[in-house]
Amino acid sequence: MADSRTRGFRCTGGTALAAALLCCATGTAVADGTPSPLPSAGAGTAPALRLPVVPARLDLTRASCTKPSGTVTTEVPWAQQNLELTRAHQLTRGAGVTVAVVDTGVSAAASGLSGRVTGLGAGATQDCVGHGTFVAGIIAAASRTGSGFSGVAPAARILAVRGTGTDGTPDEARVAAGIRAATDAGAGVVDVSQSFPSGTAALNSALEYAARHDVLVVAAGVPDTLTATSTDSGDQRPTVAYWPATRPGVLSVVDLDIDGARPDGAVDPARADLAAPGQGITGIGPSGKGSYLANGPSVAAAFVAGAAALVRAYHPDLTAAEVRTRLVAGAYPGEVPRLNPYGALSAVLPTAEPSASTAASHAIRLTPVTEDPAPARRAYTVLAASGTAAAVLTATALLARRRRDRTTTPDA
Repeated sequence: MADSRTRGFRCTGGTALAAALLCCATGTAVADGTPSPLPSAGAGTAPALRLPVVPARLDLTRASCTKPSGTVTTEVPWAQQNLELTRAHQLTRGAGVTVAVVDTGVSAAASGLSGRVTGLGAGATQDCVGHGTFVAGIIAAASRTGSGFSGVAPAARILAVRGTGTDGTPDEARVAAGIRAATDAGAGVVDVSQSFPSGTAALNSALEYAARHDVLVVAAGVPDTLTATSTDSGDQRPTVAYWPATRPGVLSVVDLDIDGARPDGAVDPARADLAAPGQGITGIGPSGKGSYLANGPSVAAAFVAGAAALVRAYHPDLTAAEVRTRLVAGAYPGEVPRLNPYGALSAVLPTAEPSASTAASHAIRLTPVTEDPAPARRAYTVLAASGTAAAVLTATALLARRRRDRTTTPDA
């Protein structure tokens, strides 16, 4: 299998379930740069499908903008099936919530997003690279006739924010400014695809600003292109800290493949709050109606951002921190909890922390054995006092009885 982080996912192996779910379109889905059907392998054999991979960055000296795909997958992709989005959509589709996508921009004309994209800043609704549009589609694309793809929150609105240069090069200053601008523009959720090895004062300040204004920030735990090097040894995965995901309060997300495992060579962030599908993911592109593939933690973060939009729509009284708690608490148990949108929506969670008096009354405490004689002396004092009190009460009762006996006249 080719490196899934650079070329996409090939349906040429894996489990039978993986093949059935991933290769859901007619024929076999293969990711490369040729957006057209391949010829049939023979009579009676369905043609394999080639889906172009949406890049995270372009070399504009060698390539033009991402070209349209000529292939449309007609069945529901494996990730949407895995997340059981049809169950979540019985409760809400995310209407009334705006999700800001800090990425390469979002094409306002993208299939499934038309009429629901607003841009912040010059060029935000144009996307030469296509990655931001793909991410926005995972979050909020509506279903279309002839396509099995739809986003997690298909009724939510998208706020396009440029967090990169025109070619997709991450720009920390742009990301910081974009988070602030999205907060001021009323976004309830901010999805950040970029990851940086350090957090500047401007970026940390922007994250604090979003938190103060009740905005939930969801971020890729590590860069999409980051993999363990050949010098890494042993079974222990390397652990690294990347911003903004590593900052407390931000939902840090890692990617899973179709078998529910981290991809080969994956690097773990210093903290991961949730895991979501992120390998061999089908979605939309910046132009045309064709399908594309993409991989990495940024794609997984998009699924979580979409789920956050569902929760904010269905539980509008919850704060950003409470939405974050609900997403994690409703997830499937695991080393890193696995996203479960329906669980996040429907889970019954405590509404408040117990008061100090209530907590104390229900607390179970074990008294440790101690060699200190002071507690024993105190106990004996209490017992002695109790005995004295009992003796006094007994004597008082006897005296009272004797008085009654002396004053009582015998019957005639």
